[in-house]
Amino acid sequence: MILVTGATGNVGSELVRQLSVDGHGNAVRALTRDAARAGAVVPDGVEVAEGDLGRAWSLKSALGGVRSLFLISGVGDDARVLDAARDAGVEHVVLVSSITVMTHPHLGPARANLAVERRLRESGMEWTILRPTQFASNTLWWAPSVRDASVVRVPYADVGLPTVHPADIASVARAALTGPDHRGRTYPLTGPKRISPRQQAGELGRVLGREVACVGVAREEAYPPMAAMMGAEVADSVLDLMGGDVNDALLAVRDTVARVTGSPARSYRRWAEENADAFR
Repeated sequence: MILVTGATGNVGSELVRQLSVDGHGNAVRALTRDAARAGAVVPDGVEVAEGDLGRAWSLKSALGGVRSLFLISGVGDDARVLDAARDAGVEHVVLVSSITVMTHPHLGPARANLAVERRLRESGMEWTILRPTQFASNTLWWAPSVRDASVVRVPYADVGLPTVHPADIASVARAALTGPDHRGRTYPLTGPKRISPRQQAGELGRVLGREVACVGVAREEAYPPMAAMMGAEVADSVLDLMGGDVNDALLAVRDTVARVTGSPARSYRRWAEENADAFR
């Protein structure tokens, strides 16, 4: 049995879908805080379990009989979730961490991710760690302004990062959960090429059939709404990663997705085509 946490999220829902398509549906349990909501997105044949990663004690039933766990760090109480998984007899955890552990280890969120990685490695369970770069789905933050005014306002508009499609994170996780060759491995994950916010806006415009303007704003202007949404420390960290403190390791395009899955990494254009309705 494989327990997929965050089963209605960008990565988790795609992982559940891929596992179901591959014939593993009967051995997948989708964890969500709201089973009724999950029923609309979880494929037929996949068991749905309710639980809250912020309350590890609520996972006892969901973890019953589970041998592999998919976990995205920073969503809940990671240390207690890992302890609960170990106590329940889970043998293998696929953890989604962050490439910032490699590129910006001094930042608070990176330190937190590193602590979770260390906790997993020392847990006695087998592990696979995924370290993705910036998610293509982060541009869903732009959806209201694109729908209302066909404009994107963003700092560091011309800094290109190798944005990764969430489905590629799911594909690597699927390989790690269903094959024996990925245990004890750490995989940095990126998209196929660097793409700046201005270029992303251009791709959205081409998909939508109308121009989407990209207006560069100062960091000082971008910071207040981000801090209100995600907290001051995280907002500072995100702004550094968007362009305020970019280094070669963050800019590097990696071929991990292709090597692990046998298929090339998906482009931002593909993500935009698949999610165009969110911007209409």
